[in-house]
Amino acid sequence: MDKRKIVITHDLDQNLINQIKEVIPDWNIIIGKDEDIWQEHLHDAEIIAGWKKGIEEVLLSPNSKLKWLQTWSAGVNNLPLESLESRNIIVTSANGVHAYPISETIFAFMLGLTRKIHTYVNNQQARKWHHSGMKLEMHEKTVGIIGVGTIGKEVAKISKAFGMKVLGVRHSGKQQQFVDEMYTTNQLNEILPSCDYVVVTLPLTKETHRLFGSKQFDLMKSSAFFINIGRGEIVNEEALIHALREGIIAGAGLDVFEREPLSVDSPLWDMENVIITPHTSGSTEHYNQRVIKNILIPNLKDYISGVQPSVNLVDFSKGY
Repeated sequence: MDKRKIVITHDLDQNLINQIKEVIPDWNIIIGKDEDIWQEHLHDAEIIAGWKKGIEEVLLSPNSKLKWLQTWSAGVNNLPLESLESRNIIVTSANGVHAYPISETIFAFMLGLTRKIHTYVNNQQARKWHHSGMKLEMHEKTVGIIGVGTIGKEVAKISKAFGMKVLGVRHSGKQQQFVDEMYTTNQLNEILPSCDYVVVTLPLTKETHRLFGSKQFDLMKSSAFFINIGRGEIVNEEALIHALREGIIAGAGLDVFEREPLSVDSPLWDMENVIITPHTSGSTEHYNQRVIKNILIPNLKDYISGVQPSVNLVDFSKGY
């Protein structure tokens, strides 16, 4: 009888490999980032950990043995969700892995824009000693967190160290610790005029596509900063550029964009009131360890016991 097979399309430390082997000692475990390592094993793999471009045709073919897909990213908007659902394939995401690194990036944006760190870096390169209009501080301001999941909760918690008022927006409207007032997505426009910082941590779905456009930026304070680490398509980028150019909002910290890589011709590159990072807010030295120990292994234990994996189980009806 052939051994059951799992394919992990990423390089892992031996310590993590050993932990996986302890859970499924009798399985054939294929691990490695190099496509040549796992390509021939895709068709008979029961579990795939790490979605890669170009594997869809094999994994969704009639002869595929795939039953469970564990992604290496929190977002699943790039997956063929309808096809996976139609084949009853379980999908779990890496949601939660990013809470610490992304919240740190968010606060780097917020502090950098508030205390003009990006401006002073430019001044330093030009050997220019200039005050540059420094005056703002972050303490006791109001932050609106649009999407209060694992990342949003961490942002809310850290915000309290700055004495900030925290407004939250989430689909369910369910209350969350560290959030002073919670609203539903339909109430987004109601809170924008009150926010000094608007932080987007939403997944991309049909409902969140271009959720932010001219109307939303017009509702914001002219002194407000906009932070997006969710997905670029949540924002109408032309409307954002207009709002930044015309002083409708004060500035932006952006890790994601409608098209990536961001075009060299984009006006965002040259804007003094914008800080750009290349979709790296979730990068961390602990990434693989958290995916394996916090998500894959607990789910794997359930799976081999005949229980459906529950950690970060994707709800196909919601798209995340």
